[in-house]
Amino acid sequence: MLGDIYNAILYKPLFNLLVYFYNIIPGHDIALAIILLTVFIKLILWPFFAQSIKAQKSMQNIQPKIEELKLKYGDDKQKMGPAMMELYKKEKVNPLSSCLPLLLQLPILIAVYQVFRIGLANGGAVNPDFLYSFTTNPGALNPIAFSIIDFAKGSWPMAILAGAAQFWQTKMMMKKTAEQKNSPAMPSSAETITKQMTYLMPIMTIVIGGSLPAGLTFYWLIMTLFGVLQQWIVLRKDTK
Repeated sequence: MLGDIYNAILYKPLFNLLVYFYNIIPGHDIALAIILLTVFIKLILWPFFAQSIKAQKSMQNIQPKIEELKLKYGDDKQKMGPAMMELYKKEKVNPLSSCLPLLLQLPILIAVYQVFRIGLANGGAVNPDFLYSFTTNPGALNPIAFSIIDFAKGSWPMAILAGAAQFWQTKMMMKKTAEQKNSPAMPSSAETITKQMTYLMPIMTIVIGGSLPAGLTFYWLIMTLFGVLQQWIVLRKDTK
């Protein structure tokens, strides 16, 4: 039952979109089809991503006030909890809203992984059972991208590029926040964790990405680069 819902809502639409883009692209390059698929997904998730970026920036901006509350109440959780809720309410910050795009992207990422794992396996032979009646069956998806990279196999250079892009995106957010601080201050615990994750997450992306199909790693790379562009647009507009 759940598998049927998953296939109907996520897997089949994404698979058909990939096949459709593959069909209409001159030369039928799978990399270009993935780029178009990524752009489509990013446009769908744009409102949620923009809200997430604003929430992240707002959370970083109020970190000094959060640290003041921690110093004031210490381990007194009965007073700390209501004080934090009052601070969020006063600053109009929802700490959960920054997690929404990640929660939305996770099932999509799993579906995209299935698309590449199944769609690019066995020489890229397309299973007609997963195609809509109006989607032209190309017979097979050529997994060789740009005539040199086999997207059906793992690629460490692609994984390194994906990790570097993720590092760039995080550093961009941290730099923007640092520029908006009016005075120097001791780094908060949240800032320390953020700095640690700045290096840890790209390393995890490289390690995991190297063992996944290069098509999925390429999708993550393009998704991250478009995320950098969206982040720049949202922060620039919000600053103005």
